Amino acid sequence: MKQALRAARWCEWILCGWAVWVTVPGIPASQPPESSRPGITVAKAGPGTTNRWDAEVAAFARTDAMHPPPQRPVVFVGSSTVRSWRTLATDFPGQPVLNRGFGGCQLSDVNHHFERVVAVYRPRAVVLYAGDNDLVEGKTAADVSADFTEFRRLVRARVPDARCAFLAIKPSPKRISSLEVQREANALVSAQVHGDRQWSVLDTFTPLLGADGRPDASLFRQDNLHLNEEGYRRWVAVIGPWLQATGAGP
Repeated sequence: MKQALRAARWCEWILCGWAVWVTVPGIPASQPPESSRPGITVAKAGPGTTNRWDAEVAAFARTDAMHPPPQRPVVFVGSSTVRSWRTLATDFPGQPVLNRGFGGCQLSDVNHHFERVVAVYRPRAVVLYAGDNDLVEGKTAADVSADFTEFRRLVRARVPDARCAFLAIKPSPKRISSLEVQREANALVSAQVHGDRQWSVLDTFTPLLGADGRPDASLFRQDNLHLNEEGYRRWVAVIGPWLQATGAGP
């Protein structure tokens, strides 16, 4: 009998302890830890801090040592839509393009690694694509605009003579629920650079829409997120004339 009573008290003690743990104020019991929740970035960008793309970005320096990049290139930088652009060099023949897209990064990640993916190359032009992942991971259009403000500051400080283009955040079948916030972010970025002769915002949004105003699935890979060859051709038709008009080519 005494053993049964002790066992009951022991179970009661465990259950009470569990109840206290799962009801800590500010962290509902149903939510996972902060580090695993979408939209939460634990590591802060800045000197001396770590970033989830450190290893991938470090590999660029090793690649540069084996295959020196062009002098004063046109740097394409940003998330996996840039990283996956395997035909970049042949899509812009005669242009000293350099692909420095990495991971599924956000704009804040590009800012964090700015020295290693942009400034080190002293680019004549910078083509930026980021913001897509930011929105789907919980950031707002205003957050993207704020991170873009920081990117512009870094450009002015480190490569003030580079001509720059922001590629409008693209619509995709997979992220169709984000269309309106994508439009909002693109509009905020466009408003920022209005009148800034160093910057252009290129409309890489509209060419990916079908006649019904929805993302044209025929322009995307099977994942319904990344562009296929025809999708990239649509982008080349927008970016190529900008490169020529800005004199960013050879």
